[in-house]
Amino acid sequence: MRKKSQSYSGLVWQQFCKSRLAVISLVFVALLVSTAILAPVIANDRPILMKWDGEWYSPALHLQADMRGWDFKDLKKKHPESTMIFPPIPYGPGNYDLDAVLAGPSTAHILGTDGDGRDVAAQMVWGARISLSVGFIAVGIAVFIGIILGAIAGYHGGWIDLGLSRLIEVMMCFPTFFLILAVLAFVGPSIYNIMIIIGVTGWTGVARLVRGDFLKFRNREFVIAARVTGMSSRRIAFRHLLPNAMAPVLVSATFGVAAAILTESALSFLGFGVPPSTPSWGSILSQAQAYMDIAWWLTLAPGFAIFLSITAYNLIGEALRDAIDPQMRV
Repeated sequence: MRKKSQSYSGLVWQQFCKSRLAVISLVFVALLVSTAILAPVIANDRPILMKWDGEWYSPALHLQADMRGWDFKDLKKKHPESTMIFPPIPYGPGNYDLDAVLAGPSTAHILGTDGDGRDVAAQMVWGARISLSVGFIAVGIAVFIGIILGAIAGYHGGWIDLGLSRLIEVMMCFPTFFLILAVLAFVGPSIYNIMIIIGVTGWTGVARLVRGDFLKFRNREFVIAARVTGMSSRRIAFRHLLPNAMAPVLVSATFGVAAAILTESALSFLGFGVPPSTPSWGSILSQAQAYMDIAWWLTLAPGFAIFLSITAYNLIGEALRDAIDPQMRV
């Protein structure tokens, strides 16, 4: 019996799975994303489930208006017969334990506490949301801008391509990190400003990749046939040409997420990132500077998280690049 041919996506996945480190990295990223999504039920001082007055509630996910300001742990002590199921880390990122300031890792605080008595594990869980949000949203903005400008330049060519190519070169000449610092100095530090600025300044690589593939494919037979049928330029560009240019874009986006996470962590470390009240891996590292000699755990946890996240995304990007390249298949 004739063997059924394998699809392109199946070939790419099969090649990708040959790299054990890439597969492990993909599992790690999946766990990291799951942790960020499930942060309210992993680290919170409010119960995941509780039974009160005969009714079931989930304060961790949805806090009733009449429950605002309640101390659920104290309430549990006063009413031990009540049913309350707390998260694995029973602390919120903004909870202060003044009796355990700079406490080392223990059963009560698995990653210790900081100089204000806040649980480091809770901050790490909620900080994953900040890092991943910046990574995905900033790269999403960069990919969107890069695809649009790269497609216009590559499809039309001529003076349009010349002008957009010069714009790309000018943008690449600016030191991105210092440009971000300069803009934040005027607009102020904010998670939304960081996402937008990283996205607006990081599109040049994607634009060059899309432009190159559009230039390569725009005179192929399937494009000429589409023009003959009267298909609009926009439909040809985004229906027929863009799918052929998406493979390198996905690889670039993977590397871009790692770069965005590193940039956000560096900005938060320097004090230009998220506000101090918002948990972030970079801000935890920044606070650790004052306690380097007496609180090693403040540096270890966020440092490893940043290192492992960036390494995982880079390994995934390298494996995906090799899987997409036919010459690398064995």
